[in-house]
Amino acid sequence: MDSRLEAVRDTVLARNPGEKEFHQAVIEVFESLGPVHDRHPEFLEGAILERLCEPERQIIFRVPWTDDAGRVHVNRGFRVEFNSALGPYKGGLRFHPSVYLGIVKFLGFEQIFKNALTGMPIGGGKGGSDFDPRGRSDAEIMRFCQSFMTELYRHIGEYTDVPAGDIGVGGREIGYLFGQYKRITNRYESGVLTGKGISWGGSLVRPEATGYGTVIFAQEMLKTRGASFDGQRVVVSGSGNVAIHAIAKAQSLGATVVACSDSAGYIVDEAGIDVGLLSQIKEVERGRLTEYAARRPGASHVAGGSVWDVNGTVALPCATQNELDGDAAAKLVSNGLIAVAEGANMPSTRSAVSVFQEAGILFGPGKAANAGGVATSALEMQQNASRDSWSFEHTEQRLTEIMVGIHDRCAATAEEYGAPGNYVVGANIGGFVKVADAMLAQGLI
Repeated sequence: MDSRLEAVRDTVLARNPGEKEFHQAVIEVFESLGPVHDRHPEFLEGAILERLCEPERQIIFRVPWTDDAGRVHVNRGFRVEFNSALGPYKGGLRFHPSVYLGIVKFLGFEQIFKNALTGMPIGGGKGGSDFDPRGRSDAEIMRFCQSFMTELYRHIGEYTDVPAGDIGVGGREIGYLFGQYKRITNRYESGVLTGKGISWGGSLVRPEATGYGTVIFAQEMLKTRGASFDGQRVVVSGSGNVAIHAIAKAQSLGATVVACSDSAGYIVDEAGIDVGLLSQIKEVERGRLTEYAARRPGASHVAGGSVWDVNGTVALPCATQNELDGDAAAKLVSNGLIAVAEGANMPSTRSAVSVFQEAGILFGPGKAANAGGVATSALEMQQNASRDSWSFEHTEQRLTEIMVGIHDRCAATAEEYGAPGNYVVGANIGGFVKVADAMLAQGLI
């Protein structure tokens, strides 16, 4: 790391004790930025990094709700509005027991750079709760969402902060949240949330966007080496929304996706994952991958273990942060891996990224490779603002253009700063310079 940035890093880590995921995200970005400050000393003089690492606003609140038996529960809600230099705060809500302030801050910090790379006028933020929707009835989830929004509504708006979904927050939860916002404010402000239902202001392609975008980014990386997804053997982690649509897109481009996972283990299907069956089990029935193996001839389920034990030429980690470590990365490389694109946020540990880069593996970091979701959320905001609705084909084409643009921007930036082929450097510098320029232009705020 550049010595000029070490003191800033140390201050950030000391001011945010115990937030290991946030520390990891900050260090990863700082390690790329030395060459930027050689060219732009004004960023140091303006304390851009110090300001960028301190959220503009952090909101923590109590969320009381009752279950179907009438018992009272109390969860904690968060919204970190990190940076609005480029536009209103934009980023998802995550409902998962692991959520705490450090997770939300890491996600919000990453979101600043991701949103900048899209070229859309959106700032960075993130939120969520330690509420676990798994095993809860629709009525319980509705009551929780209504309680959550009863506090959150005063902090958001289409020109202020526009949340979307993330882990544990899909169309059902967005519907309950939007209904409560409308009820409290007496406004049909469709641009206040994205990921809405198609019949009431949502955008076609939004459910598919993160998974599709990850594969589009990976396809562009493969093109730089004269390859494509056609004929590739792909391994995917996760089996939620992002993973399902990444599998579908990869197979539509000629790949065979042979494995995916959930919290109980993973499945191997040498014939290629049956996306229709997987979607039915995971999204409709809310079941487990054991059921896929039971209903799909030739498929097998492995309890526990790591999906990265399965041989593949392309890996798409689409589950959660730090799921792919250095040992798993080394095994993938030894088994013939050529490319990795992160569909989740920071799913590869720092040691794993080092293994991939030292081996010359194409590596697309999440802040670039999975930006398709937030990009399509911004397209949903455009449609809401103009009271318009676009076709699936038009929206998918816009998504493709944005993802190709992100890839090309990262590649060109890495080349410009002396690190050709390093998409981590390209993404970090590309996003940072755009935000830093805007922050300087807007004065000391």
